Amino acid sequence: MRSQLSYRASTVLLTIGAGGATFMDFLMIAAILSHLPRLAGWSLAEIGLLYGIAGVAFGVTDMFVGNLDKLGTVIRDGSFDVVLLRPVGSLFQVLAMEFGLRRVGKVLQSGAVLAVSLTQLHVAWTAPKVAMLAMAPVTASLIFGSVWVIAMTQVFWTIDASEAANAVTYGGNFLTSYPITVFGTWLRDLLAFVVPMAFVSYYPALFILGRPDPIGLPASTPLLTPVVALAAVGLARVAWGTGVRHYRGTGS
Repeated sequence: MRSQLSYRASTVLLTIGAGGATFMDFLMIAAILSHLPRLAGWSLAEIGLLYGIAGVAFGVTDMFVGNLDKLGTVIRDGSFDVVLLRPVGSLFQVLAMEFGLRRVGKVLQSGAVLAVSLTQLHVAWTAPKVAMLAMAPVTASLIFGSVWVIAMTQVFWTIDASEAANAVTYGGNFLTSYPITVFGTWLRDLLAFVVPMAFVSYYPALFILGRPDPIGLPASTPLLTPVVALAAVGLARVAWGTGVRHYRGTGS
């Protein structure tokens, strides 16, 4: 962070650029809803709630975990051998090779959309709903980060499959910006429940808005969000450990 901030103008411009790029995604949503009063029964402010929660969480995850996209290069050039020689966790070392300070622009932009959307919503706030709103970005970050780790561990077996992993990570961020009911059944079931992106923003938003689940799952489903997040972290830990044990070095 200190090295990046030594070039303050560059850092500021990169941060603004990162926020502006993600804001284009929200403008696309706004353009769609300028022609439709509601999308799958959701207003612009309600979708803004989805977008804001998911965007803040993904921005934080990208800031701390996004460097994992370079894992394939680290393995191919032999740098991972050095990682394994140090008495520090290998995953932490790979993540700490670079800190994307510019990605704070994504967090600020998504946070602004979330704040404005909350002012437009007529929510009967209760203590559980406030707790869900505060918890949602945290659990969403854990889910995003876990999915990122699990998806990228495939490079221990393949030459480089980062783009395939991006379909789940960045693609998952796109999916969580919309109600999952707008997607086809197979895609919804795969990315929403198998991955499980539905617990990033969709179910927390349903709980906050007091809406029933059109899919038909129990009303208590949103309360499983922290459990799902912790389960995802556990699976990510197992996946990373399995990948590291499979690693045999650049000469093998």
